[in-house]
Amino acid sequence: MDLIVGATGILGTEICRLLRERGRQVKALVRESTDPGKLAPLEALGVQLVYGDLKHPPSLETACRGVDSVVTTASSTLSRAPGDSIDTVDGRGTLDLIAAASGAGVGHFVLTSFAPIELDFPLQQAKRAAERALSQGKMPWTVLQPPHFLEVWFSPALGFDVAHGKARVLGTGKRPMHWVSYPDVARVAAAVLEAGPQRRTLAFGGPEALSQRDVIALCERAAGRRFELEEVPEAALRAQYESAIDALEKSFAALMLCCSTGEPQRLDNACLRGILSEPLTSAQTFAKRASS
Repeated sequence: MDLIVGATGILGTEICRLLRERGRQVKALVRESTDPGKLAPLEALGVQLVYGDLKHPPSLETACRGVDSVVTTASSTLSRAPGDSIDTVDGRGTLDLIAAASGAGVGHFVLTSFAPIELDFPLQQAKRAAERALSQGKMPWTVLQPPHFLEVWFSPALGFDVAHGKARVLGTGKRPMHWVSYPDVARVAAAVLEAGPQRRTLAFGGPEALSQRDVIALCERAAGRRFELEEVPEAALRAQYESAIDALEKSFAALMLCCSTGEPQRLDNACLRGILSEPLTSAQTFAKRASS
């Protein structure tokens, strides 16, 4: 039995779908306050629902009983209920989940994280703390460290609107990143569960390093039109990061600044050899999908 925490998010739901497609038994930790519309896709997949909250440790202990593996994609960054914060969910909540899983004898814990960024911000602190807790414990684990998701960072929520031909550029927009498609991250998560734990960190990304302007150009070609660009100077992003007080605002500012400065290192995805048999999604494929 696999327990998915964060199952109502786009990544968590896709992981549930892939696991059920493989015939695995899956249950999802969900809150009693969750919108029924988000639960319906899980129920249609045959996912067992277990009610609990990362802010309520006893519910985590209950959810982890009889579970072989745990995958967590949960974060307060995109979906926040009363009392949610990076500290209570991404921080203490994840640590409590790790403790509950370890206490229940879970055989494999999969944490979705991201590679270290040369900035100090609350979300990164929470991820690093969770990684340390896993590495210092006895429970088998895998940490996934994908970079920014194409479907999130090139979406209307962040100023990228294919339908209206508009795009926001952070900084010069010329620094490369290995943007990754979230279904690929779900494929990796499902594959490592089947491969078994090896106490390893998988830092991977899309098949090519492209700048924001490169991805925008691909989308323009796919849509057959030029986009109106809104340019946000790197200096403004850095000022936003340095002045932010709220943990969530600080973290988003850091991630946006990371987009403008690019990745500190190139990824060759060698860590995925023997895990995935199919290639990762290219930015060109994403552009065609986004423009259709």
